Amino acid sequence: MARLQIDGGCHCGKIGYEANVDPANVIICHCTDCQANSGAPYRANVLVKAENFKLRGQPSTYVKTADSGNRRLLAFCSDCGSALYSTTVEDPRIYNVRLGSVNQRAQLTPRAQGFCRSAMPWAMDIRNIPQLPDPPAASSSPRRAARGRG
Repeated sequence: MARLQIDGGCHCGKIGYEANVDPANVIICHCTDCQANSGAPYRANVLVKAENFKLRGQPSTYVKTADSGNRRLLAFCSDCGSALYSTTVEDPRIYNVRLGSVNQRAQLTPRAQGFCRSAMPWAMDIRNIPQLPDPPAASSSPRRAARGRG
């Protein structure tokens, strides 16, 4: 599969990025840390090599220690709170860019899932959960309309 040039950033626009990614490197993480930090049942990421990642702006960071003892740096916007990426604290070589912050996210289908032992049992198949209709758009901006209520 061909590489894909992506861009994205936080909700308020203070922080942005560009990256060149391999679409095969999209994963879902069900670990309890990702659940707690995202406020969601899982987190989707696209892995990006450091040399293929260009950041604009200065995110705030938080360092967490995983059950394994590994220290991970989590980056987010201090103004709007958007999660942007995680990486190692020492010598970051790979960035786990949060798929929700990527403008081309619809083109990046997850190829693997990790930490499935921590997954919410219902999160593995949501096809039978009833779908609510989309609310009417409040503005003419397609990006704003796609953001939802959250």
